[in-house]
Amino acid sequence: MFLPSPWRQFFPGILALAEQQQVWLDSAATAQKPHVMIDTLTQYYQHAVANVHRAQHQPGERATRAFEDARSSISKWLQASEDDQVIFTKGTTEGINLLSQALAHHLQAGDEILISAYEHHANLLPWQQLALSRGVKLKILAMDSDGHVDIDAAIAQLSARSKILAISALSNVIGHQQALEPLLQAARAMGIYTVIDGAQAAVHQRPNLQQLDCDFYVCSAHKLYGPDGVGILFTRERAVTALRHWQFGGEMVRDCDYQHAEFLPAPLGFEPGTPSTANIVAFAATLDWLHSLDSAAIARHEAALHTAVLAGLQQRGMQIIGTPNCALVSFNAPGVHHADLALLLGEQGIAVRAGHHCAMPLLKSLGLAGALRVSLAMYNDGDDIQRFFSALDQALEILQ
Repeated sequence: MFLPSPWRQFFPGILALAEQQQVWLDSAATAQKPHVMIDTLTQYYQHAVANVHRAQHQPGERATRAFEDARSSISKWLQASEDDQVIFTKGTTEGINLLSQALAHHLQAGDEILISAYEHHANLLPWQQLALSRGVKLKILAMDSDGHVDIDAAIAQLSARSKILAISALSNVIGHQQALEPLLQAARAMGIYTVIDGAQAAVHQRPNLQQLDCDFYVCSAHKLYGPDGVGILFTRERAVTALRHWQFGGEMVRDCDYQHAEFLPAPLGFEPGTPSTANIVAFAATLDWLHSLDSAAIARHEAALHTAVLAGLQQRGMQIIGTPNCALVSFNAPGVHHADLALLLGEQGIAVRAGHHCAMPLLKSLGLAGALRVSLAMYNDGDDIQRFFSALDQALEILQ
């Protein structure tokens, strides 16, 4: 299968895995890292460190400049307007938790929060727990038989009591991208706060947040070839003032005495404590590098890999979950437990993910205890796919 990746050379971890006879097909969980990210991280630490925003000395000024330049660079990558804000978090999960707490004061008993049926636990549990604590109804937007959100039915569920709509741009299980703009527009017209979980989608399609009419957008660096422990919370100018501060500590304070405090606005007012400066700077460098690549060529390459994986699984009679069209495929082998199959694949050097994929309600609704997932990235090539199917065939011979 001749599907070479011209970008593979930029990822030392992928090359190291290849030397170990390992194939990485678990990029939806976390992506391998390019040289530019590793080099930027190393250079930052080698040239001395300092805390940001809190010093008059030169190292502190240099760190602050690098930190805020990174914020500007990331904002440009998101194609956000100059008036919008980028708040740094530890990842998508923290970003959604921040929103659930910072928007809680807008909710009263009987109000509604809406999410889709395919959400990751990170975009379910914060809203579920908020609903339980506030006497709010959590409404689940139904999927059709292909695993897509029924947009017309979802719009019909919006009501005067609806306050928050939170939905993923790409399910980490179904792997299907669909246009959410009509739903977002309908929600905005009704004054509903809109949240997009871009954790899976952002790596395969650069967000354009001037076109995507959402109030808030969250994603994680580690899935975007960046470092661990960094996330982005994009906040629209029109919505940022709706947020109340939720974590407290240094850096966020405008004025404070023993009994009262006044806090800074976003972004600094929502970034208490010492930030992960080195990782943020390295993440910005990674996004700058990604922007320099031919995104159309990457999309074509990933689509060709995805088509090959989907066709091979279908030829072998695997049970495909939904109708995936982007980057990943979740499946089961008839009569075979997903954990057994994943174990045998792992023993042959094939790294895939098995289980409920932090989407237990979705799997339960499909009558499944779990599934295997193959997920792809720009550094995968035809040899990876060939090795996967060779290992799958050998495993099925044993298990079926």
